[in-house]
Amino acid sequence: MNPNIVYVVDDDLGMLESTQWLLESVDLRVKTFSNGQQFLDALIPEEAGCLILDIRMPGMGGLNVQEVLQKRQITLPIIFVSGHADVPIVVRAFKSGALDFIEKPCSQQLLLDSVQHALQQSQHNTVTVPSADGHALLATLTKREQDVFLPLAQGYSSREMAEQLNVGIKTIDLYRARVMKKLGAERLPDVTAIAIAHGLLSAQRLRPDDKAH
Repeated sequence: MNPNIVYVVDDDLGMLESTQWLLESVDLRVKTFSNGQQFLDALIPEEAGCLILDIRMPGMGGLNVQEVLQKRQITLPIIFVSGHADVPIVVRAFKSGALDFIEKPCSQQLLLDSVQHALQQSQHNTVTVPSADGHALLATLTKREQDVFLPLAQGYSSREMAEQLNVGIKTIDLYRARVMKKLGAERLPDVTAIAIAHGLLSAQRLRPDDKAH
């Protein structure tokens, strides 16, 4: 298997071209596709490296592509890049083995770092959900930070958490910042991924009004 091939699937041709240019600028081999079925038809498992995959596309969406890969038993590290990072989608992606979930627009360095990590995983033919540094980091959270952690992972806003915990919004914002700093989470999807990796969050434990279809 050649670990240096990066597949990119996105129906936004501008995004597709800019991503290809970025990856090729650091000497990575890139194959681009404008829809999920086109990618699946062309995929040669033995050449798989990693996959940058959009969520919402006409026809077959990114989560459906991920499902097909699972059914084919193709272990391919997947980086979802999407402007639609609502909690049920993020949870479903990570529970199905996604390596990362990056919100558009994203920094070039963030994407490159994620791709390099994915290619390293590909060399070992295994995909792991980002889980920070295990239970040790979670154990550093104070009681109040723990109270904020799970609602934060579930996608509750600061106002909603303030109402739940009967404290001010500024207090919640302070605890949000402390939780993310302690867990080394740069983005909210990272917090969701950590909760999933440690069995603290599942599709059945989302917000009451959310359902992951």
